[in-house]
Amino acid sequence: MLNSITETLVLTGAIMPQDLQAAMATVGDGEQLSTHLLETNQITATQLAHAVAAARDLPYTDLTSRELDPEIIGLVPSALCRRYQLIPLERRRRTLMVGMVEPADLIAMDDIQRVTDLTVEPVVVSIDGLRQAFERYLRSDEELSDLSEQIGEAAGPGTTAHTESLDDGDADAPIVRFVNLLITQAINDRASDIHIEPGERQLMVRFRIDGVLHEMQRADASIQDGVISRLKIMASIDIAERRRPQDGRISVSHEGRQVDLRVATLPTVWGEKVVMRILDNSGQALAMSDLRFGADNEARFRGAISRPHGMVLVTGPTGSGKSTTLYTALAEVANPRVNVITVEDPVEYRIPGVSQVQVNQRAGLTFQAALRSILRSDPDIVLVGEIRDHETANIAVEAALTGHLLLSTLHTNDAPSAITRLIEIGCEPFLVATALSAVVAQRLARKLCAKCRVPAHEPERMLHDLGFPYDPSTPPQMFKPGGCPTCSGTGYRGRIALHEVMVLSEEIQHMVVTHATATSIREVAMQQGMTSLRTDGWSKVAQGLTTIEEVMRVTI
Repeated sequence: MLNSITETLVLTGAIMPQDLQAAMATVGDGEQLSTHLLETNQITATQLAHAVAAARDLPYTDLTSRELDPEIIGLVPSALCRRYQLIPLERRRRTLMVGMVEPADLIAMDDIQRVTDLTVEPVVVSIDGLRQAFERYLRSDEELSDLSEQIGEAAGPGTTAHTESLDDGDADAPIVRFVNLLITQAINDRASDIHIEPGERQLMVRFRIDGVLHEMQRADASIQDGVISRLKIMASIDIAERRRPQDGRISVSHEGRQVDLRVATLPTVWGEKVVMRILDNSGQALAMSDLRFGADNEARFRGAISRPHGMVLVTGPTGSGKSTTLYTALAEVANPRVNVITVEDPVEYRIPGVSQVQVNQRAGLTFQAALRSILRSDPDIVLVGEIRDHETANIAVEAALTGHLLLSTLHTNDAPSAITRLIEIGCEPFLVATALSAVVAQRLARKLCAKCRVPAHEPERMLHDLGFPYDPSTPPQMFKPGGCPTCSGTGYRGRIALHEVMVLSEEIQHMVVTHATATSIREVAMQQGMTSLRTDGWSKVAQGLTTIEEVMRVTI
């Protein structure tokens, strides 16, 4: 049957025969073949679904343009829908039409028939369409509200839920189900952070999605101790210690992939606030093209990281995608012929073939101590998670001067300010000028939803006042957010980076040695072709990727 599917992909022109042969030589002709073709973007999920439908002589339905009845979906438990990758579509008397990614899964059909007591009629759907349907129809908000009420009733007025009765294996305990649903919903919503914030009377849950916080849940304050204790148990944090901040890590399995959560607690007047950063390992296999650099910026950045030595810094505020850019650069330059070592606090993403060191302040393994040891381990490429102090900065500069390619991050508002920050920290200007190859400043702007964006016509005077490059003879086609189920009505889905890449020319190096200001360095860098963050943002507005409001929000 797999041969029929691949034959259909070739016959319909979805993939060339030689590309299919190459893929089969890599992974064989088993079930991994279609997964490999999808992951390498050689075919789309829709093309694969059409091929499966043709091979099995079944109809195909497009879930992205179909309205579904929540009552029909409710006939099958959401856990089964997610486990077997299916969703109920329509009921006709004693028959239930079910959209399935793999319609030959007899076990799934047997389980659905047993639960619903209806005959199952399979219909083929794409995995992308199914995920969007899950985001729209299988949300956990209502169940979370019900669970919070159950927990509150069990705790009783004026009391808190008992944490002693919580057991990692007791998946039926309301607290356990509440926390699991919360994490699942956050991952499904593409949230980067989960904020659990105690108040005087209510516990508030907020998700950061595409860089903006959204309130998702309010529950009675009586459940907060149970929820927070459950999270601390999962993260291996001391549940008895409530007076000082703590941090830990949770690893969960979600839809066949591993997702890590970095957990931090902070004592507040109403109890401990918990913030969880979601680290989705599957989302980090990025190519340079995924960073959406402008052509000139990408050429400058590639040139800097392709050098055998020197320092490349990525700057920006917290949450601006600095780590993603560094990991992508690392993937570009790492290969079996070079020794790559990183020192991070914490190690966010595990990278095969790279030696990663986790900072441990209690054990005395600081950035400085780790970096000194790394330089004795014959590295070719070193990644330092962040330059925070004088000693780390000096060792990093020395490493870049002694034949190592050093990648790191720094917190500054723009690229030229990175030079003055290193000097203020305590590095000698002549060493900074020699060691530093390039600085990348970046911000993340929300990306317009491709399905619902609508054309926008901005007044020419306003564009002129903002400094938007505008030619009346060829006006750019701009868009504004619409709102659809795919983007949860926000008009935005995902984020896109805006970049500013400064390469240290001889003139800029001379300015650094002579203690020039960041403003003077910026002027010269702009004359030499550096694109500012806002100008890069305007180019992405003109491409229809984001909006003027987003660029104004994230740039200075």
